[in-house]
Amino acid sequence: MTRLKNLFATQWGIITVGILIGAFATLLQKLGNPANMGICVACFERDIAGAIGLHRAGVVQYIRPEIIGFVLGSLAAAYMAKDFRARTGSAPVVRFVLGVFAMIGALVFLGCPWRALLRLAGGDANAILGLLGLAAGVWIGTLFLKKGYSLGRTQATHAASGWIFPLIMLGLLMLLILYPGIEGEPKNNIIFYSVKGPGAMYAPLIVSLGIGLLIGVMAQRSRFCTMGALRDLILFKQTHLFLGITALVVSALIFNIIYGQFHPGFENQPIAHSLHFWNAAGMVLAGLAFALAGGCPGRQLILSGEGDGDAAIFVIGMIAGAAFSHNFGLASSPKGIGPNGAAAVIIGLAVCLLIGFTMRKRT
Repeated sequence: MTRLKNLFATQWGIITVGILIGAFATLLQKLGNPANMGICVACFERDIAGAIGLHRAGVVQYIRPEIIGFVLGSLAAAYMAKDFRARTGSAPVVRFVLGVFAMIGALVFLGCPWRALLRLAGGDANAILGLLGLAAGVWIGTLFLKKGYSLGRTQATHAASGWIFPLIMLGLLMLLILYPGIEGEPKNNIIFYSVKGPGAMYAPLIVSLGIGLLIGVMAQRSRFCTMGALRDLILFKQTHLFLGITALVVSALIFNIIYGQFHPGFENQPIAHSLHFWNAAGMVLAGLAFALAGGCPGRQLILSGEGDGDAAIFVIGMIAGAAFSHNFGLASSPKGIGPNGAAAVIIGLAVCLLIGFTMRKRT
């Protein structure tokens, strides 16, 4: 496993990981996942929130096996490499709030950083605005980092604490297996299933779970992170992680063309809107929240699998944020942003800026 770790940590290793994630994402789309959404951490966590009844938006309810796979794959890789370290204790309430607003911003744009890259690779020009907003949000976050922003140190804790979140994911997998959806019915006796819309579009369970596990292993070994790629490029002029996300876009673009899934333009893009300002503003909020929390949604899932309780709190905050977004009219749809989405973005930016200004080390 040490040799595997060294392979993924190299420049060609991170490029390979990006290529494979792009290839797997487009394959999942080909096999049934929503268009330009072969993998979207924010969207899939939103679907999970709906499946367990935290919101009742009937078109986005399904326990996504990919999310489960990311966490369990990371757990397996961390143990094989003797890299599992249970730790927690650094500003949990703040991390929860950052997770909530990260999700709100992502759902105003309609996608996480991974989906923004995949939307671009599918021809959706609206993703350009989202990616510019993401970069701007991360840049603002780096200004706080330069001024001493920190959520404090984490502390080692009992190994059992690091197992809690992976066990939650295992429990969701058991629910999905034991209580499958009934065709044409929005609910069995335990969990909710979409019967139309993006929540009703999914690849076969075994394929989705298997790809999720593989990505979880690769991402844990390589430290793949979109927010980290932008942060390192801005702060240190380092391109290591940025090569990975570039490889993801190129790979996804090639496979989209092969599969006939490339449709360039701004209008009539799947599960997207063309309100350019709010596409950018939503991702400014998300990018700032990711930077202040220390990782993009995918990275936070991977960290939670290797025992990081703080990352798990952020993920739980995102799931709660998905519920708030759909229960209170914050999330966007192809028709545009929700009735309260603009106010939520403004409030979220104010809260994140307050956190950035006030949580700095005293000198």
